[in-house]
Amino acid sequence: MTTSDSGKDITLRIAQNPEADELLGRSPLAALVGMLLDQQVPMEWAFTGPYTLAERMGSDDLDAGRIAAYDPDAFTELFTTKPALHRYPGSMAQRVQQLCRFLVAEYDGDASAVWRSAATGDDLLERLNALPGFGTQKARIFLALLGKQFGVRPTGWREAAGPYGEAGSHRSVADITGPESLAEVRAYKQEAKAAAKATKTSAKTTAKTTKTAKAAKKPGGSSPDK
Repeated sequence: MTTSDSGKDITLRIAQNPEADELLGRSPLAALVGMLLDQQVPMEWAFTGPYTLAERMGSDDLDAGRIAAYDPDAFTELFTTKPALHRYPGSMAQRVQQLCRFLVAEYDGDASAVWRSAATGDDLLERLNALPGFGTQKARIFLALLGKQFGVRPTGWREAAGPYGEAGSHRSVADITGPESLAEVRAYKQEAKAAAKATKTSAKTTAKTTKTAKAAKKPGGSSPDK
């Protein structure tokens, strides 16, 4: 537990693991690394990763400078040792090191500096989007997480976070405060995935129909009237 910018104590329940959530709440770098790992694996697995990594490094926190300077092969081994930290431990180990090297070069290794002096939501989004491994969607989700659960709320933060910043939504990790909300977020993601798959299937069907129709119009083509 730590204190947010609003002066309130932070208690997270994202990883659904008390020790892992405690680390996320007090360590800006752990929160960033958890967000970086949050792809193609369950959210709880991703956000437990920083705690497991810190344990394997023999520490109670993550240090950007130490990770940046770590031997790449040895660091990858920390990820690949069973149980692996991610579905793709090798590539994610590289991404975490790239993130930490960027933080060392641009923010003197202080992860919280990424958002501490951001004047507006758009400014913060730009900073997050510049982080290695953070595309626009991931940057917006983390911005929403900062605003909703860490009290980091520069002017226009909800707008900059897009739909993830909406109050009362259950779209992402930013909205997870316990088992029930985790289930709601997971259900939303499954629905969104199913909708995207249906749209893709529909687009393929339309393209195939159009292609067939064009072929039928060509000389010698097979017309349904013949």
